[in-house]
Amino acid sequence: MYSPVAASSATSQDVLPNDNGDFVVTLDQVPRWIDAEHILENDNGDSPLSSPYFPDPLAFQSGTGNGAGGSVSRFPVDHEINSRLYLWRGDPWNLEVDAVVNSTNEALDEAHSSPGLHAAAGPGLAEECATLGGCRTGMAKVSNAYDLPARKVIHTVGPKYAVKYHTAAENALSHCYRSCLELLIENGLRSIAMGCIYTDAKNYPREPAAHVAIRTVRRFLEKQKDNVTAVVFCTTNTIDTEIYKRLLPLYFPRDKHEEEVALTKLPADVGDENGETTIDERKIRIKPLPKKKVSKPPREPVDLPVSDVGLVRRTSSYLDSFLDPAFMSLIKDPDERRLEQWEKTVQAQRSWTFANLLGFGDLGGPSLSAAEEYSLHSRYLSKAKSLNLSEIADMKIVYRGGVDSEGRPVMVVVGAHFLLRCLDLERFVHYVVKEFEPIIQKPYTIVYFHSAASLQVQPDLGWMKRLQQILGRKHQHNLHAIYILHPTLGLKVAVLALQMLVDSVVWKKVVYADRLLQLFRYVPREQLTIPDFVFQLSL
Repeated sequence: MYSPVAASSATSQDVLPNDNGDFVVTLDQVPRWIDAEHILENDNGDSPLSSPYFPDPLAFQSGTGNGAGGSVSRFPVDHEINSRLYLWRGDPWNLEVDAVVNSTNEALDEAHSSPGLHAAAGPGLAEECATLGGCRTGMAKVSNAYDLPARKVIHTVGPKYAVKYHTAAENALSHCYRSCLELLIENGLRSIAMGCIYTDAKNYPREPAAHVAIRTVRRFLEKQKDNVTAVVFCTTNTIDTEIYKRLLPLYFPRDKHEEEVALTKLPADVGDENGETTIDERKIRIKPLPKKKVSKPPREPVDLPVSDVGLVRRTSSYLDSFLDPAFMSLIKDPDERRLEQWEKTVQAQRSWTFANLLGFGDLGGPSLSAAEEYSLHSRYLSKAKSLNLSEIADMKIVYRGGVDSEGRPVMVVVGAHFLLRCLDLERFVHYVVKEFEPIIQKPYTIVYFHSAASLQVQPDLGWMKRLQQILGRKHQHNLHAIYILHPTLGLKVAVLALQMLVDSVVWKKVVYADRLLQLFRYVPREQLTIPDFVFQLSL
């Protein structure tokens, strides 16, 4: 059914179909990644690297200022791995490889499979898929390839994407690619062609998906390069081609220059040894208990009358022989706990009195323990998920931006939109908790536009302290910086008070920017949605 392509053909635009409209491309006709300068001209003749939307990361210097000096690359140059990688513009099933990947749904039905695959493979593929019993998200199953030039088809199910489940979606997508590669080796196959394992219907953003795909394949080849001869990334449109050409040098650098540039361009989180995202707070930590021997003076046995055996008093020294001293050291004396709570309350009352005299609001109440903050955050998050907070979302006080210059997600806050007179503060807190939850799992940044905010009544520091307690310690730990645009003297005094009376760690992360150009050093312009009045004030 398929006819081979002439050996002189190297790209999809030079390939001519036969009478049946089908053609075969062998691997020796597809340039390797190390020869990427000569591949993948667009169908319309445009050069992919000339797109203004997807600049080549190696064509300009990073604005992060980190540099490569003294840093160790997480993805060093490896010519042996690079020789196994290909990038090709076209459908995977036109390649003569051992296996091709089909992105499908849980039922493995034809309607939700990669467009054109079943038509090229013939009816036998759909019949066999019906006998496989479906496939779970993130997993993969293998079938025969029938009329395709490949030997096998590996079917996998990509995840649906939602911002609040970003980490879960990333790991599920990473597992898709890894499962396909593992099945390749298990079936004695050595070359594979894979398209983009996501669909527009599942709302997975293209560029984050490409990061996951490329880094997962890189990590797999680092361990299994002796068992795999070729991995072909196949793209079927200009957008995906541009994205892969930009991102491949970050994870598969071909020389030291690309490796050094990648140090400043890679995102902050590139996953673990398998390419999966990990959250430190969810890791299980098992530590041995401290070994502590309690020396006891030898005691001579006392012979008691038989009638008194059941009346022996259980003294503390008697109980010590049955209790682990390491465990008992973890339990505080109730009197000590009450004394600590009383001291916290007295200290908070002093801060409250001082803050009230300065007009900063109610800063009273003792500080919360980690367990108390976690419980408080969980209650607010649970209730926020059950509320319809669309009217607060429409006010555009808090909204998600892009990423900063080092790849950390950005949350934007517009002070002038904070209309205290017509805002239910409790509902606003629920909205903030709900919006911040997906991004505080990893390092992130806050950009605060204080432009014209002094014209509105702002909440006092007592409310800010309460909000910080509700967001919890994960927010405090992962917050990288708070960039404040157009700060006023009053705001700087308030931040100083927050440093002194609320939290000296979080509020020392504030960075002031008097003009937009200063802010753009930290967060690129294209990563922010900026209200018009902010531009006007900056001018």
